Amino acid sequence: MVIQKIKELEELKARAAKLAATIDAERTAELAALPGKYGYSDINEFIKALKLAVGVRGARGRKAAKAAKAPKAAATGKRTRAKITPELKEQVKAAVLEGKSGSEIAAAFGISLPSVQNIKKEFGLVKAREAAPSEGAAPVAS
Repeated sequence: MVIQKIKELEELKARAAKLAATIDAERTAELAALPGKYGYSDINEFIKALKLAVGVRGARGRKAAKAAKAPKAAATGKRTRAKITPELKEQVKAAVLEGKSGSEIAAAFGISLPSVQNIKKEFGLVKAREAAPSEGAAPVAS
């Protein structure tokens, strides 16, 4: 039963190959007859007429350059390092004494909030953190 199906499959494959070959031969003959059918004596004239009808251009040159893009705005991410001079430190100290917040000072002088904190610490304008209790001093639950 399986052998019979295999033989049938081989016969069908052979018929399909034979049919494909006849289709290729007929297609080639019909394509070769097309220029004469439409009144062209030469295949090259027929191809030119086809290209004109379809709208295909001839040989292409180099592509046009892209238009220049507008310059990008400054990135909002990482910025350049701020130079903290003694004059800037004095200005920050004066702003702290006026009662401005750290974020207001940072925005006004173009420095980061941690830099403002470091300057305040340098002038003794912030309280130092209390030392964490050592492990030995912790009470033991019983």
